[in-house]
Amino acid sequence: MLQYIARRILAMIPTLFVISFLTFFIIELPAGDYISNQIAALKSTGESSSVAKLEFLRKEFALDRPFFERYLIWVGVWPGPHGFDGLIQGNWGWSFEFDKPVSDVVGPTLPLTVLLNFATILFVYIVSFPIGIYSATRQYSWGDYGFTLLGYFGLAVPNFLLGLILLYLFNRWFGLSVGGLMAPEYIDQPWSLNKGLSILAHMIVPTIVIGTSGTAAMIRRLRANLLDELHKQYVTTGRAKGLSERKLLTKYPLRMALNPFIADIGSLIPSMVSGSVIVSVVLNLPTVGPVLLSALQSQDQFLSGFILLFVAVLTLFGMLVSDLLLAVLDPRIRLGGRASS
Repeated sequence: MLQYIARRILAMIPTLFVISFLTFFIIELPAGDYISNQIAALKSTGESSSVAKLEFLRKEFALDRPFFERYLIWVGVWPGPHGFDGLIQGNWGWSFEFDKPVSDVVGPTLPLTVLLNFATILFVYIVSFPIGIYSATRQYSWGDYGFTLLGYFGLAVPNFLLGLILLYLFNRWFGLSVGGLMAPEYIDQPWSLNKGLSILAHMIVPTIVIGTSGTAAMIRRLRANLLDELHKQYVTTGRAKGLSERKLLTKYPLRMALNPFIADIGSLIPSMVSGSVIVSVVLNLPTVGPVLLSALQSQDQFLSGFILLFVAVLTLFGMLVSDLLLAVLDPRIRLGGRASS
């Protein structure tokens, strides 16, 4: 098992470098950059006094160098201009749009983004696991039809519309404002017990809104996988031997049906971040989603590149967790070819 964990962790290193290159390549695809756009805008209006400063910033952050050299400087494996070390050295770059370091722009939003994604994934699995089992073991019952209807509803209703509905209902029924991830008086305040409780209370609605579609998809996936296992011959044989339905369900069919269910942990993370951008704007959530949207629109390459790479790291970590859980659940995965012998 330790060898399997070591192999998976070592495989993440080249994967992360490939992802970083693709990320840098994609954000460099549009013509020009933030500095070029600002220079063009200043020249079109006849204001040339600030062009020299922008040209200085272009050289300071190596934007005047070839593509591959800029990528290596951004990663931190190639010496860059004075004061620009790269990601490996802990320098996340400079946000031209906000005129401050990327770490100052996204620093307060990263912990809240991780916390919200963790809570959403936890919500998806806690809700979908029992419902998926119930629907599979009671196929075509009234409960199965009801949960199927709720699943289609969750897939069909846009998240931002559900967020607006819950905002209205919470305000109308309870007189609560659920926008943001904490009460206004705790913004920019040091961490405390009351601030933590306020964050937990404000996370209820965003967690439900962002996790609804993922929950509906998970229910359908687990139901289909478990139904496929329940109709196999070994289940019929176990039932003929007199095994109780509960023991028969938990011994093999449920374990086998959980493989794709658990494998989706890593793939949920990028979908949560990308799917919550509009929801974050509607609910006024201080996450990286709105910052990423603004950075992509303004071609703020260092800011958008770091956020995309951060989401990739979260995805790789989620894939590692899912692989480890699968290895515990199914020994054939960690044993590989030795399992067949």
